Amino acid sequence: MKFGVHTSIAGGVDQAVIRAAELDCNTFQIFSTNPRGWKARELSDKEVNKFKENLKKYQIESVVIHTPYLINLASSKDELYQKSINALVAGVKRADKLGVEYLVLHPGSHTGSGVEAGIIRITEALEEVLERTDPKVRILLENVAGAGTALGSSLEELKKMVESITNNDRLGLCYDTCHGFAAGYDLRLKEELDKLVVEIDDLFGLDKLGVIHVNDSKTEFASNKDRHQHIGQGKIGLEGFRNLVNHPQLQDKLFVLETPIDEFGDDRKNLATLKQLVR
Repeated sequence: MKFGVHTSIAGGVDQAVIRAAELDCNTFQIFSTNPRGWKARELSDKEVNKFKENLKKYQIESVVIHTPYLINLASSKDELYQKSINALVAGVKRADKLGVEYLVLHPGSHTGSGVEAGIIRITEALEEVLERTDPKVRILLENVAGAGTALGSSLEELKKMVESITNNDRLGLCYDTCHGFAAGYDLRLKEELDKLVVEIDDLFGLDKLGVIHVNDSKTEFASNKDRHQHIGQGKIGLEGFRNLVNHPQLQDKLFVLETPIDEFGDDRKNLATLKQLVR
């Protein structure tokens, strides 16, 4: 099984590989640019080559990049919409240059234009991005907690974003446990997790589920609030994550932690807690 954390790219993307290896990860996630800004530093060939060399050195095959938070493919404001599309195009090109497997994207918020209008904007944006990039990386739409006008809190909404795209083989799903719990998907009972896996398979196909963001929740079930917590210390609890990591149909997925770092060593502790749940 592949377990990892979100690691820093301070000092260069190649350094993120070393940080992941030091935590005994066999996968990891990064931001390839400032997650709260539009400008992106160009990656040098030297940095890219070092990144790939480090992956081989530490025997890490699968890497995830998370797109910047400013991207909003559902925006009704044309300037922001086009900036978001251009940023995603740039992100896909960076991901392909680095040779990573997955690029995770929060679909966006309709900010008042309505669910249907927002979904149409997302679909059209994804079609443009695919046409402009012909990506090798698979773009994964991430489910959200359901706060405000954010789209993608249900699997049905996520499905609507991609179902009309003819060439959608480079699109897939990233499932976040905290977001899902906040949106009404429960891991605490095996039968509920089974229902979730069946729903993902029916709507997308399990092969389209590439990454699972493993986060406990500070808030109650169906709260629609995105508040990550340490594994076993939140409302999902250890039993929910024991169900998750031992589910027979999820063994080939990437399990990536985005849990809080309240003090030094928290990533290591959360990884150890998760790994100890595997039977």
